[in-house]
Amino acid sequence: MAGSTYGNIFKITTWGESHGDALGVVVDGCPAGLELNEFDIQRFLDRRKPGSSQFATQRSEADRVEILSGIFEGKTTGTPISMLVRNTSQRSSDYSEIASYYRPGHADYTFDQKYGFRDYRGGGRSSGRETIGRVAAGAIASKILSELGVTVTAYTESIGDIHISRENFSLDEARSNQTGMPDKAASEKAEKYLKECMQKLDSAGGVVECTVHNLPAGIGEPVFDKLDANLGKAVMSIGAVKAFEIGDGTAAARANGSSNNDAFHIDNGIVTKMTNHSGGVLGGISDGSDLILRAYFKPTPSIFQEQQTINRAGENITIQIKGRHDPIIVPRAVVVVEAMTAVTILDLLLQNMTSRLDKIKKFYR
Repeated sequence: MAGSTYGNIFKITTWGESHGDALGVVVDGCPAGLELNEFDIQRFLDRRKPGSSQFATQRSEADRVEILSGIFEGKTTGTPISMLVRNTSQRSSDYSEIASYYRPGHADYTFDQKYGFRDYRGGGRSSGRETIGRVAAGAIASKILSELGVTVTAYTESIGDIHISRENFSLDEARSNQTGMPDKAASEKAEKYLKECMQKLDSAGGVVECTVHNLPAGIGEPVFDKLDANLGKAVMSIGAVKAFEIGDGTAAARANGSSNNDAFHIDNGIVTKMTNHSGGVLGGISDGSDLILRAYFKPTPSIFQEQQTINRAGENITIQIKGRHDPIIVPRAVVVVEAMTAVTILDLLLQNMTSRLDKIKKFYR
């Protein structure tokens, strides 16, 4: 299987399956000298682990990370960092019957068509547990970015048709409630809506918004490795993401140039913009304002209602899925969007170090 590696300089490779012995990631290209320990990684993993709320799968996993290489005396050595999280609560019997049919909304059919074989236990590589490796790598990227004064912050912007109010924005609220919404009133409405979905044996979708603050202007390549293009690939590679946007996104298609353009302004000798419709990206390169992106997640495909599908023999059948599943993916996916954004930003920052001869001379002199 190709396609499990992402990045050019700061490079990550995830491995493992939902019901295998363990999952993990190898991070290559991390600079030497970064203070790093398991706690730095664990606090990110705790934000995505199962069983953390009534709206998350009740699979009981501690998701304890083990760092196997790349650290000596509490600091990175510059060599590959290998991390793993062991699976301890597999119930593969819950999935034994799906070996013979294809679940609607899942990758069962497409895996069979591609490989002629699939790991049907919880989805294998297409399971949400694959994101453990992404989050562990993102924790390292975020810590490096913090050394540069760059912060990456994600939260739930909407669940169903319930949106947050910017006037009520509180990141502390987002980190303490069950929805990840930085608006207490919106979160309470969303919780009520999710309970109604669960009563109907149904699921819900939503939107994760992510903001990158203090990103300097000039990051990103102007053609194929545009900042927004790479972010789009990174975020769209997360399971269940069906759309991605930067800044005003799709609303820009309904605007006029006179309203969509961001006017430049000098403020105490610093270049700023009077608005940020661009979301911090112009021509594929950061413009120095806050970078704002959104990831649109579909409803969890594993629902407990009866559904129509086919089996591997090509017969029409009716199924009712069993097992432990999230009624909504979004709250646990917040940190995954944050992680993939951090990995992408760091990789492009490192690439940018060779873009100007004067800066190369300054470094080596």
